[in-house]
Amino acid sequence: MANVVVVGAQWGDEGKGKIVDWLSERADVIARFQGGHNAGHTLVIDGKVYKLNALPSGVVRGGKLSVIGNGVVLDPWHLLGEIETIRAQGVEISPDVLMIAENTPLILPIHGELDRAREEAASKGTKIGTTGRGIGPAYEDKVGRRSVRVADLADEATLEARVDRALQHHDPLRRGLGIEPIDRDELLAKLRAIAPGILAYAAPVWKVLNEKRKAGKRILFEGAQGALLDIDFGTYPFVTSSNVIAGQAATGVGIGPGSIDYVLGIVKAYTTRVGEGPFPAELEDEDGQRLGERGHEFGTVTGRKRRCGWFDAVLVRQTCATSGMNGIAFTKLDVLDGFETLKICVAYDLDGERLEYLPTAADSQARCTPIYEEMPGWSQSTEGARSWADLPAEAIKYVRRVEELIDCPVALLSTSPEREDTILVTDPFAD
Repeated sequence: MANVVVVGAQWGDEGKGKIVDWLSERADVIARFQGGHNAGHTLVIDGKVYKLNALPSGVVRGGKLSVIGNGVVLDPWHLLGEIETIRAQGVEISPDVLMIAENTPLILPIHGELDRAREEAASKGTKIGTTGRGIGPAYEDKVGRRSVRVADLADEATLEARVDRALQHHDPLRRGLGIEPIDRDELLAKLRAIAPGILAYAAPVWKVLNEKRKAGKRILFEGAQGALLDIDFGTYPFVTSSNVIAGQAATGVGIGPGSIDYVLGIVKAYTTRVGEGPFPAELEDEDGQRLGERGHEFGTVTGRKRRCGWFDAVLVRQTCATSGMNGIAFTKLDVLDGFETLKICVAYDLDGERLEYLPTAADSQARCTPIYEEMPGWSQSTEGARSWADLPAEAIKYVRRVEELIDCPVALLSTSPEREDTILVTDPFAD
């Protein structure tokens, strides 16, 4: 049976929630392999809207096992609150359908406080644009070997030792930033209080997933954010604090890389970005405003307005390569309806030199200007199209040109937020 990794191929907000939900019907297990609750997925099912942050997208589908892997950093208070919210919408969530890896690091209140203090202290031009939810500091503690992990909640002595080690690091940082000292007893009391709720879902996820794989079950690996926010291959330092590209799926849940059969990249028909950082194809004119309004471009988590621009084939070609994508899901094609002319960024000009990739150095990225190729738009509506025959000829030509420029075929085409408004070209789960 095929196992599929889903990765955002831009700066996030590509429509992963809908695509993962669409694919989950074909999967037995949906596993989240990185990120935290700074990422948001919006699902529209039978007219009902579900907004998810920490929970895998598969939880809204009955009969599926959803997994939070060790590559995630988990805010336990947020997770339990999100579970209650989704339950109130009529979705059953229990340890039978949700598992959390025992070695998943926890986001503590001290992480969010540190995150926000650092961002506030940063001068203009050096702000990262963090959501302030503690994701970065939690990953720092993970690699610094001072995390409190899910399994630590089960043993009082271990929990106290882990908290003490974390405080040895955090207290001096807080003093330097003018933050109140940490109340050790209060923090421990909060952790003891949430321990039973979290431990009810704890499991050796690596073992469960390997058993599922050997039994021929189909696993869908779900990432958060987008590949251009990858800590190594994104627009550093304006990135997230984890690896986002497809290779992280294996280490993020504890399964061998040979178990991944297909990598699907989610690609928006234009480009958006939330927060700071370079954006060569950004539009600050009427076209950019129109894309934002038609695409309802506001962050699921932050509510911040997204920066908008034309499709950047240079960036997507690069992320297709770094994640080894076998195909893409092309989303929000309908947002381009009514544009007389469309532009695609096919290369950059850097100080008079033509580049067909994004340079690594931040100062070079900032100086890149787009080289565009123009294509005719279309006046007909593509919203809700469910077959190629429903699309105008100019829209099909646009999609085909994108495939050529990014050197990766379209496997799925999405024409609205509704799950059914999807054109299937290649089934990623096909054996």
